[in-house]
Amino acid sequence: MAVLPARVLFGAAYYHEYQPADRLKSDLDLMAEARFSVIRVGESVWSTWEPENGRFDLDWLQPVLDGAHQRGISVILGTPTYAVPPWLARQYPEITGERATGQRIGWGARQEVDFTHPAFRFHAERVIRRIMERYALHPAVIGFQVDNEPGLELLHNHGVFQRFTDHLRNSYGDVETLNREWGLVYWSHRLSTWADLWTPDGNFQPQYDVAWRAFQARQTTEFIAWQAGIVREYSRPEQFVTTCISYTRRAVEDDELTDSLDVATGNPYYDMQDGLLLPDPTPEDHEQVWKTTGTWALYQTADWMFSSRQAPFLVTETNAASIGFPWDNRPAYDGQWRQAAWALVSRGAQMIEYWHWQSLHFGAETYWGGILPHSGRPGRTYAELARLGAEFEATEALVAGIEPDADITLVYSTPSKWLMQKYPPLATADGEPDPASYHRIVDPFYRGAFESGRQVRIVHARQLHDPSGERAGLSPEEAVRRHPVLVVPGLYLAADSTLDWFEAYARAGGHLVLGPRTGYADQEARARKEPAPGRLAKAAGVHYEEFSNLPNPLDLRPVPGSPLALPDGATATRWADGLTVDDAEVLAGYRHPHFGRWPAVTTRQHEGGRVTVVGTVPGRDLARALAVWLAPAPVSGWQELPASVTAGTGTSADGRRVHILHNWSWEPARAVAPVELTDALDGSSVPAGTVLDLGAWDVRVFAATGGEGPAPV
Repeated sequence: MAVLPARVLFGAAYYHEYQPADRLKSDLDLMAEARFSVIRVGESVWSTWEPENGRFDLDWLQPVLDGAHQRGISVILGTPTYAVPPWLARQYPEITGERATGQRIGWGARQEVDFTHPAFRFHAERVIRRIMERYALHPAVIGFQVDNEPGLELLHNHGVFQRFTDHLRNSYGDVETLNREWGLVYWSHRLSTWADLWTPDGNFQPQYDVAWRAFQARQTTEFIAWQAGIVREYSRPEQFVTTCISYTRRAVEDDELTDSLDVATGNPYYDMQDGLLLPDPTPEDHEQVWKTTGTWALYQTADWMFSSRQAPFLVTETNAASIGFPWDNRPAYDGQWRQAAWALVSRGAQMIEYWHWQSLHFGAETYWGGILPHSGRPGRTYAELARLGAEFEATEALVAGIEPDADITLVYSTPSKWLMQKYPPLATADGEPDPASYHRIVDPFYRGAFESGRQVRIVHARQLHDPSGERAGLSPEEAVRRHPVLVVPGLYLAADSTLDWFEAYARAGGHLVLGPRTGYADQEARARKEPAPGRLAKAAGVHYEEFSNLPNPLDLRPVPGSPLALPDGATATRWADGLTVDDAEVLAGYRHPHFGRWPAVTTRQHEGGRVTVVGTVPGRDLARALAVWLAPAPVSGWQELPASVTAGTGTSADGRRVHILHNWSWEPARAVAPVELTDALDGSSVPAGTVLDLGAWDVRVFAATGGEGPAPV
């Protein structure tokens, strides 16, 4: 069984082969002095492993592995399949990927290949096996990363499309069934034979897009599982197999991708400097892409990684210095490396690995800064990370694989996100379709919870209930125990059985919160025949058949006696459902001559539980107020924290309670210990009620010592 050491692994991606001079001994010595416990090697240089077709050079890595082992540094060995050598592209042009039918991806970057093509698979398998035969049993190697950041492209190659057609044939049986299920009578798209199926390039039918995007993600999942299977033929039982996920890749469904892996692994890149400031100056309409802006978004990324397997995860890459390209140079303020790393650990990270060891002297990522600058001399970055390495070494098992607490659970739907990328319900400021619509709907709920001091667990809808029956899921009663508050915004695609499960969850005692677009369509993206929110309307006590975009925010109107404490200036943004009350309680309304006829937020007791409907995308004040109402007593126990301070809590693998306190500001801050604590970094006792000082951009780590048990689940 694959196992991880009982400590937070700490290190960097290390590419000795990229250095213009031999620095191996000095590099490894510096790593050891900084308390490195792991490096990642080998995943980017297929043309070094195999310079010509069938001629392998495997010896170059031996000194790296031997030197690491001598210093007690473990190694994650990568397979090099994401960066194809020029000779393979030249000799087998048919493996070139296509971004559109017949439009081949130009060579010169990476991941330009159709990884489903038999010619590619033959050569990929061969190089994987040669590397594994040579190094899998090396005593330094504790695990393997197969490929790297898969799912970059939606492949339109002929073979891929033909397999998609076969997949539809196997799923639907015959064209008449497909015609009926997809509604292909529309615009005369009825098929008479499978050969009539059009390629996806000009497709405008949502039902087609749902199936196409899911199929593309399955190709990525199958590719990673295929590689993992090869690697396991050579690995020892205790060695783990993973891949390095970039969570915003278009052909990735992370909760399925990780099914064949031992641990989820991801790359949380984030804006440093004022991008981590609290209170957060990031505007509400700022789009989060491959890197995030805002402390809340860093935490959300960590919770997303935890959600893949609902288990602790590894960070394979994160900021060492400036990230991005020559026009974006913003290395961290003093203290921010520690803060970000401890924030990730507080949400379940069991490895912090930086990209990368030394800044490159060539290539597209010349100014993507490493731990060492171009000169190779240790500087400010190295010094702070060495301090962090000593802290991880000192805390060991206490902080390795924390099970993070959650006051609120946010339900995530990758298929709904895909559909909204092509058919967005929201518009940008200039009136154009907004492909970020799904996260525009979901993120305010997360951000509001974070800014109110509440902690969030993200769970994929299919981890709760899988309509296909392929996953066991949870019973509604078990879900109530684990997730007493479920917030479900943007779940546009939902099978009847999924909505029935949510109703049963509320009936069993859970608090179900429905946001915009949830339950409006079925699993094929067909709008439901009954008033929204479909099969949940009776339990919710409201229904609607009219909705509107909001070009500008609307002020909200408090309702006398409402348990929702609506602050002055609270707003509704982007969207308004025309909620008609059947037998629900109104919590907030709109201040508007037209929209004022409808409530913005309602709630209704449903047998043992409750269903709340939020008919708009909440502005920041409303989102914070909702979180406070949904979870009035934060499980962390920390009260009245300054605006710049966050408290992350969780349970260590051995059952101890962990408290990690941050001050995301230049100004020193104070907080009052809610229970008896021990400072995990200096061993001092902290009685309950002690005033704790935090410096600028500071973090403090504590273990509960006053008999505090695991957080209630």
